[in-house]
Amino acid sequence: MQKKYIQWLLFILALLAVLLVVVFVSLASGEVKITFKNLSDVLADKNSIDYTVLTKIRFPRIVLAIAVGGALSLSGAILQGIYRNPLVEPYTLGISGGAALGVAIVLVSGIGLQSYFTLPFSGFIGALVTLFLVYTLSIRRAGLSMNSMLLIGVMVSFVASSAMMFLMSLSTSETVHNIVFWVMGSLDEPNSILIKVAFWSSVGGLFTSIFFARPLNALRLGEIKARHLGIDTGTTIKILFVLSSLLTGIAVSVAGVIGFVGLVIPHLIRLIIGNDYRVLLLGSFLGGAVFLVLSDTLARIVIAPNELPIGVITGLAGGLMFIIVLSRSGSKYKMK
Repeated sequence: MQKKYIQWLLFILALLAVLLVVVFVSLASGEVKITFKNLSDVLADKNSIDYTVLTKIRFPRIVLAIAVGGALSLSGAILQGIYRNPLVEPYTLGISGGAALGVAIVLVSGIGLQSYFTLPFSGFIGALVTLFLVYTLSIRRAGLSMNSMLLIGVMVSFVASSAMMFLMSLSTSETVHNIVFWVMGSLDEPNSILIKVAFWSSVGGLFTSIFFARPLNALRLGEIKARHLGIDTGTTIKILFVLSSLLTGIAVSVAGVIGFVGLVIPHLIRLIIGNDYRVLLLGSFLGGAVFLVLSDTLARIVIAPNELPIGVITGLAGGLMFIIVLSRSGSKYKMK
């Protein structure tokens, strides 16, 4: 037992070390070269261009990448535990589709676009409306149906995507471009308040989820066995579903639709360290942060001075990683 805890501690420390390395690499990479040797000189000269680039552009992007990557990966780990389905991720339930539709409505109508908060707020409202629809339509007389929730989430996602394409067909080319760019995801957020909200929300979501590590471990056995172990499965599932949905809604509203993080990273962490949620939740959060910081760095430097949408990087890298992991693990992979 003690050996297992030591392994968990070493694994978390290794993830923290990797995150620290990736952060330093991201700070040094880009059009303006900042080496580790002159980092102290750059921080000392507050009037230099290097200082502005480091503190006003790169560091906020890194903080946002940690927040969004951690939130999406954590949501994926929670949802996969609730549904006992390795293919479930935050966007499966239509939350991203609802957020994208909310943003598309605002961009097409032009209402309140002068404010920095309009698009994130509309995306978050769209995510909350989707959450309400999926939850309400999934309730049966006997209680909350998990299978119905999953199917309804997929259908709501399709409906939202179709509605967004309808709006795009009625819009100007400039508006269509703005919608597509937002849907592909970006961490180029200039508003420090939104970045702080996203970061502290994701950290708060992580600490909240840790209190549900043991119920999630019990749910791996199924709802009936979990109830026999004294777990109030109905309340637990509702709280975790709302928590993961809110985390996803905040991430999508600030950074747009960034796929594969919530699907791939929990898989990798589960294969490395196991299925125990006492370490899986924190490991997924840190793994998602590492993955998104690294993806954002690549998005900035691959075709510099231009920038790729981060969704392109996460889609390509995440898809390839997922295929490789599944092909090598084969039938050995289990959720239980």
